[in-house]
Amino acid sequence: MHADDRKPHHLPIEGTLDLHTFHPRETGDAVDAFVEESHARGWREIRIVHGKGTGTLRELVHARLKRSPHVVSYRLGNETTGGWGATLVELKAK
Repeated sequence: MHADDRKPHHLPIEGTLDLHTFHPRETGDAVDAFVEESHARGWREIRIVHGKGTGTLRELVHARLKRSPHVVSYRLGNETTGGWGATLVELKAK
């Protein structure tokens, strides 16, 4: 392991979080951090891509969203926003 491998990775914050780039044990914290930062930036809608798979990751994402004080509502995407492989999230106003 190189010393650089232990440093935190900083990813740009955009309106979509793609969980395919995270290790499964990191996804819950990634969702929480993404929602928190998105709300702090005043964004009202974000998208979380969790994939279709078995639904386990989708359930984890929805459980985290359900507990977040910043979330107004969430729903699965449609044919142009990722279908059931993505969740659209409406955030509270700042």
